[in-house]
Amino acid sequence: MPQTAQTLDAAAVRSWCVRALEALGREREEIDAINVYPVADGDTGTNLYLTVESAAQAVEAVFAAGAGGDPDGSVDPAAAIRAMAHGALIGARGNSGTILSQLLRGMASVLADGRDGDHLARSLTAAAIAARQAVAHPVEGTILSVAHAAAESCAAGGSLVTVARGAYEGARTALEATPGQLAVLERAGVVDAGGRGLVAVLGALVEAVSGEAQRRPGRPSRPLVAEECAAEDDRPGPAFEVIYLLEASDEAVERLRTRLDGLGDSLVVVGGDGLWNVHVHVDDAGAAVEAGVEAGRPYRIRITHFAGAAPREQAQRAVVAVVPGDGIAGLCEEAGATTVLARPGHPPASGDLVDAIRRAHAREVVLLPNDTDLRHTAGAAAEQVRAEGIRVALIPTRAAVQGIAALAVHEPERRFDEDVVAMTAAAGATRYAELAVAERQSFTSAGVCQAGDVLGLIEGDVAVIGQDLTTTARTVLDRMLSAGGELVTLIVANDTPDSLAAALEHHVRDTYLAVDTTVYHAGPGAPALLIGVE
Repeated sequence: MPQTAQTLDAAAVRSWCVRALEALGREREEIDAINVYPVADGDTGTNLYLTVESAAQAVEAVFAAGAGGDPDGSVDPAAAIRAMAHGALIGARGNSGTILSQLLRGMASVLADGRDGDHLARSLTAAAIAARQAVAHPVEGTILSVAHAAAESCAAGGSLVTVARGAYEGARTALEATPGQLAVLERAGVVDAGGRGLVAVLGALVEAVSGEAQRRPGRPSRPLVAEECAAEDDRPGPAFEVIYLLEASDEAVERLRTRLDGLGDSLVVVGGDGLWNVHVHVDDAGAAVEAGVEAGRPYRIRITHFAGAAPREQAQRAVVAVVPGDGIAGLCEEAGATTVLARPGHPPASGDLVDAIRRAHAREVVLLPNDTDLRHTAGAAAEQVRAEGIRVALIPTRAAVQGIAALAVHEPERRFDEDVVAMTAAAGATRYAELAVAERQSFTSAGVCQAGDVLGLIEGDVAVIGQDLTTTARTVLDRMLSAGGELVTLIVANDTPDSLAAALEHHVRDTYLAVDTTVYHAGPGAPALLIGVE
């Protein structure tokens, strides 16, 4: 018999994320096909998948770091639940993905105090209320109706499995009723796409706590593709979808809601505690972004044109590179690359890389992940866009200096295979190192380090433990150049003293014959120093 959980512990949260991602992966195309509201753009399943992918990555990061762990090394369930909600918030896509992130945030606020069946029931009620409040003009027959029904169906509480099953069955029933609540669904002969995705997520929750597979919702009898439904509904809608993360106060966000509500529709603003995810459909995308700038600091801005724009000419070849700071992003963009920013603690998801590849708008794309930990993420992104007919070569660059070396020899005029070989060879001929500051005492390949020690990592392994940046960097550089080299590349962060790069340049010039040094500034958020030796 399957083992059932009594409380939603960290392992169950992790399993829920994994199963939800698998379920949405299986059903993504079907959900995309029935996406007819609020805009028939056929991407609800994809948006929900990418939102949950971001949530799952955040939970995995908690397990990897042991953040919030108990003395026995287990992960605090509250930390896992908070991570799931936060990951969904920063990775939310589309209308339904944004609402799902608020549902998870509402659940997390209650589950922080307890994780038995009764708390789960109350968390689903809090989730439904929070999601409805986040939508400027709630509409019945959508994911909001399904979430409300799920909460009502398990409000009496009970065991964890009983509550989860009650919520799932209530959601299934409500999903089947959505065509009767929303005319556009009835005309298309489909159920609500966002609601269908939420049913998949709740089914994954039942599986995580009970170990039993759930029945999938039946397919609509006559699904229309999104384009057919759009043709039936000739009412003009806004031209753009605008989404961005926003750092702002509660008061500023309230003013922003009013401003955006006057600019367009499908307004959803989710989050709190200074970090928000803003979603709106507008005709004036610039005005929507400017409103965010007035409210606080918007970033990860995504603007999608729904229809009517003349497609720009597709380029033959492009390079997409992940970079650790704004300075390196500018450098790579000057060389013609499309960049994806990797912020500390927030590595890009495969959806971010897919977006960048599509944004490059080329028939052939060279993808530079510039991080060992991103190889699988980059591989997943490459597979997804290959299915769309884009030829992608993934060069397994492990550091930004290798990406810069590859970009330096990139020649879009030569044959694709020849270009990839040359770029791969340049990256492979570049040894790399990094300086970091130890956060706590730990054992390393170079011995025991203490909090505050400067660590010199060569090819990913700790090779030097020092007390100051300059001495440690000089030691690392000497070890790298002992094997030979013609060009040293130094990438320094904003908060790294200017004297460091100058001292290292002077050291190379005085100690090594015919070795050139190039210095770049990475901007905020990058490691203190990155070193490349070609």
